Amino acid sequence: MHMAQAPLVRTAGDQDIPAIAAIYAHHVLHGLASFELEAPDAREMAKRRAHITELGLPYLVAQIGGCVAGYAYAAPYRARPAYRHTVEDSIYIHHDFSGRGAGSALMAALIAACETAGHRQMIAVIGDSANTASIGLHAKFGFARAGLLPAVGWKFGRWVDSVLMQRALGAGDGAPPAEPG
Repeated sequence: MHMAQAPLVRTAGDQDIPAIAAIYAHHVLHGLASFELEAPDAREMAKRRAHITELGLPYLVAQIGGCVAGYAYAAPYRARPAYRHTVEDSIYIHHDFSGRGAGSALMAALIAACETAGHRQMIAVIGDSANTASIGLHAKFGFARAGLLPAVGWKFGRWVDSVLMQRALGAGDGAPPAEPG
């Protein structure tokens, strides 16, 4: 009996950018998970990854059978300083690899990396209230629905919602955050 290969999660590198750009382009052009309307090229995706990693935040890929099956990263939730302990997650899976564990492997690694770095809350802003795969993945990892923003996006000739989900990291709000100095 052939066993399905478990995804290998690792830090994304320059060599992964073409695959990352292709995965994201598919979601931009065919789905509602991203509210972008035009797919950024590999150069732009490399700039975005560099920005995230320069902030000390994780940017990961999942490989299955040597192929990049998906990627995930954490970004600052908002720019104001009081939000500095809160991150927003993004996870995109190659359409040929959905349902094969890449999303769960990426989510587990992303949460662990953000907890290790001392972040206290993770926010998911999920495009389309009908995105049951993403909503289900987040719920599986302890995210609770925190709100719905109805009709905030216009894509593919229709209004699209955003679902907000939230999960505590580490001690969450049970203790003050560690501050440098």
